[in-house]
Amino acid sequence: MNLPDGAAGVIRSLTAIVGVDNVITDSDERLFYSSDVYAAGATCALAVKPGSVDELARSVKAATDAGLAVVPRGGGMSYTGGYTPAKADSVVFDLRRLDRIVAINTADMYVTVEAGVTWKALNEALKPKGLRTPFFGTLSGIHATVGGSVSQGALFFGSGHFGIAQESVLGLKVVLADGSILPTGQAAHKNAKPFFRHYGPDLTGIFLGDTGALGFKAEITLRLMRIPAHAAYGSFAFNEMRPCIDAMAEIAREQLAVESVGFDPVLQSMRMRRESLMKDVKTFANVVTGQSSLAKGLVEGAKMAVAGRGFMDDVKYSFHLTYEDRTEAGANERLAACRKIVAQFGGREIENTIPKAIRAYPFTPLNNMLGPLGERWLPVHGIFPLSDTADAIAKTHALFDGFKAECDAHRIEWGYMFTPISTHAFVFEPVFYWPDQWMPVQRRTVEVTHQAKLTESPANAAATAAVQKIKTALCAHFAALGAAHLQVGKAYHYRQNRDPQAWALLEKIKTAVDPRRVVNPESLGLS
Repeated sequence: MNLPDGAAGVIRSLTAIVGVDNVITDSDERLFYSSDVYAAGATCALAVKPGSVDELARSVKAATDAGLAVVPRGGGMSYTGGYTPAKADSVVFDLRRLDRIVAINTADMYVTVEAGVTWKALNEALKPKGLRTPFFGTLSGIHATVGGSVSQGALFFGSGHFGIAQESVLGLKVVLADGSILPTGQAAHKNAKPFFRHYGPDLTGIFLGDTGALGFKAEITLRLMRIPAHAAYGSFAFNEMRPCIDAMAEIAREQLAVESVGFDPVLQSMRMRRESLMKDVKTFANVVTGQSSLAKGLVEGAKMAVAGRGFMDDVKYSFHLTYEDRTEAGANERLAACRKIVAQFGGREIENTIPKAIRAYPFTPLNNMLGPLGERWLPVHGIFPLSDTADAIAKTHALFDGFKAECDAHRIEWGYMFTPISTHAFVFEPVFYWPDQWMPVQRRTVEVTHQAKLTESPANAAATAAVQKIKTALCAHFAALGAAHLQVGKAYHYRQNRDPQAWALLEKIKTAVDPRRVVNPESLGLS
């Protein structure tokens, strides 16, 4: 193992805190904990699975006192090196045992959870009460944790109205490098509930989106809202990219849809080639039972059954929207407004099977971490102003044209999805597919029954090197266009593009909370 001299006793200390079964020394397990969806870091010395906030704090202190680096890991869905160790003398902390919902306060409308609670588990706890958080999860929410999402940044469910995951946060408990516990927001008030964030300078935001570089999110308090009683769904098709993006941007400005997602022809084809959600019995049943009345549910389910997958056969670009309101008429008014905007930009309406299926079964098994034929998978994204997105996509097409020879030689395919955030931002996410052997995270996450239907390629270092070359160029391209990013990790050009004053302040904050620079070294570019 990779323990520094004189630090072997840390295993005894950690075992005394979390128990022998929760200190991981096996070499294969350490390799798993040191890899994300895309790449492996240095193989960690140990992995630890604390079962409470107290165990986390004591374990972090024991590891850092022994001279080890400490790295937080949530659901393991990162693909940007967000939790892969930068050096071998590291302890990876698997926080999934911190899975308690601490408090659901229905009177004051907040919920406090430990970091390892998944979005699926949180929604299942809140739904019987008619409640949810404004942002209420990622498409990977069957595994993605609340702690990981607010550390890395996340979007999807609720993002059209309420923004990204961090925007629903009221406060945190953060375990710092020395094992001390820092409360933020109104939780830092010695006489208060954690019901409010902005009393004086906001310390909460410092630890959000930090990819674990500043501290371990141990507890998170989020706003609650009542689930709107009615939903409507719309899907639209376009022959060209620019009017499709422009229509989505205008819909975002009007804040009509609570969720929006679009696909280019390549990614659309990839998704339709997979075993379809529309064939899943659970999805169909949830569509039927998830409507405001059984009669409406049967009608919607029948439409899905009749449409099948053929409704996408002649579609090039498409986007898919969900609308919510207190009344059915209100939800339908939002849909009607979107129909007018789509018509203005030359689009047409198609069967709304996809948004109905997504909402009916939101947290599906993550079989899309592999391509339809078993290919490796890697997303890269940029966040742009609404008015700049179409130009950014066009320039990215030109960038990929320059790599056509590499893509053809190594059978690299790429497509993209796009989704607005509230009224002010647009995510553009190119996705790579290529033949190579799978990563440990994919082997453990993709359902075994699904893996059996796929063919794993032999090791293909040349193709993966070509993907890395294109990815590096794409990240630099996005930086030149002024893009923002979630899941910064070790992938995007964060440090290189910071104003010197802003970077100097971040360095001072890092030194204040982690003077020995042992918390997730190199994340955000903080060495």
